[in-house]
Amino acid sequence: MKLYRPVGPQEFDLIKDSGFTAFPPRLDEQPIFYPVLNQKYAEEIASKWNVKHSGCGYVLEFEVDDKYISQYDIQTVGAHYHQEYWIPAEKLSEFNRHIMGQIIMIRKFTRE
Repeated sequence: MKLYRPVGPQEFDLIKDSGFTAFPPRLDEQPIFYPVLNQKYAEEIASKWNVKHSGCGYVLEFEVDDKYISQYDIQTVGAHYHQEYWIPAEKLSEFNRHIMGQIIMIRKFTRE
C-alpha cells in the first residue's frame, strides 16, 4: 500500500539520516505515528501546519506491506479524505520493518 507522511525539517533530517528507510522514534508527547492515505491530505498538513510551525514542510511517499498494515483501522479525522492510520509509538520500529523500498520526498513547501 502506498502511504504518505507530512513532516517538518527536523523529522525530514532524521529520515534522511536513516538513508530514507525508516521514520524516527516518536517524542514522549507523540503517542501515535500517523501515515496518511492520500497525497492531498499530506500536502494540506505539510503546507499549512508544518510551514507555519517550522518554515518548511515535506510530503513523503512510501510503500508498506499490505498484509501488515491491514491490522490497523483507517481513521477519518475530518473531511472524507482526511484518512490516516494510527500506529502506536511503541510499534513504530515494527512498522519501519514493513516499509518496502525507499521513503521518497515528493513535495516541499516553504514560506513565500
